[in-house]
Amino acid sequence: MLARITFTSVLFLLSSPIALAAETIDDAPITLVLENHHFTPSTFTVPADKRFRIQLTSHDNSVDEFESYDMKFEKIIVPGGTITVFAGPMHPGTYSFFDDYHPDDAKGTVTVTATGGQDDAR
Repeated sequence: MLARITFTSVLFLLSSPIALAAETIDDAPITLVLENHHFTPSTFTVPADKRFRIQLTSHDNSVDEFESYDMKFEKIIVPGGTITVFAGPMHPGTYSFFDDYHPDDAKGTVTVTATGGQDDAR
């Protein structure tokens, strides 16, 4: 009996963080396109209290590296490829992202608002 209660308790504890994490990620990804070494859209807004997902599709003819020091992600994307990164929850403010291989051309910002974001990219 004790083994059954312990097993059930462990199973519950292990599954709870996964369920909570799934609830905090906004279901609709922020959709970005990288073309001619420019992000479209180059800016978007998210709420401070949520994790969010960015889906990036490359229409460039070269390999790019989607990166953000502020949001702590770095991912290679091949021509014609699509990648997904996760970020947040974050404090209100403005955070940058860029293509590490073309940092002067491909750059953008995320504005994190305390009252919730209006996102044109979705």
